[in-house]
Amino acid sequence: MLAKRIIPCLDVRDGRVVKGTRFVNIRDAGDPVERASFYNREGADEIVFLDITASVEGRRAIVDVVRQTAEVVFIPLTVGGGIDSPSFMQELLQSGADKVSLNTAALKNPSLIREGAEQFGSQCIVTAVDARRIDRSAEADSPGWEVYSHGGRQATGRDLLEWVKEAESMGAGEILLTSMDADGTLGGYDIEMLAAVTGAVEIPVIASGGAGSLEHMYEALTSGNAHAVLAASVLHYGTYSIAEIKDYLSSKGLPVRPVEK
Repeated sequence: MLAKRIIPCLDVRDGRVVKGTRFVNIRDAGDPVERASFYNREGADEIVFLDITASVEGRRAIVDVVRQTAEVVFIPLTVGGGIDSPSFMQELLQSGADKVSLNTAALKNPSLIREGAEQFGSQCIVTAVDARRIDRSAEADSPGWEVYSHGGRQATGRDLLEWVKEAESMGAGEILLTSMDADGTLGGYDIEMLAAVTGAVEIPVIASGGAGSLEHMYEALTSGNAHAVLAASVLHYGTYSIAEIKDYLSSKGLPVRPVEK
């Protein structure tokens, strides 16, 4: 079994790391370069850097901050935010990113995923998906989820499972799945949604949204079949360290990359 990955998420707005609840009530959580450097030293497996208002504001991710972050991080760095062309993917990869995360632009133009995969390899292309549960109780026994764009601000009408399958067919190497209902609540990942997505695709899925305890992470990696867990609040505000998370998961029998003491 491949080692399970622990990935801090740096949501960045106006050059600062921020964290909200269900995509609103945003709070400051520090400097992105300092945060990334800290998590690198603490034993994180990867870093995800998301410029969360880039698509809304019609601009691109902050390349200078990406470059500065890459200089202090020696683990894989994924960058997302306003990426709308292969040329910008190349600029970010040349600035130090190892992967690029596509969301809003890919929903508008799914062929962007294929273009990126063909030019840079599927291993560099992450499709980020923000989804919210739909109340279908009156029409179906099973739940449904709708995909949102523009940092969770716009409903797309797209069915979650159909979209992740399409993204995989276009060449995405990984899915970064965020539950908008659970995000920032510390109440746990949406395991039902996570299991539905991991059952629908063969590529790795990163669980995001809702981590509040060590048990939540274990549940996402086992019951949800996630390949990695993304965490923000519990790391930014010192609830757990990377080492504590990995020690717990290892004690439960899951393979993790050891933290060097």
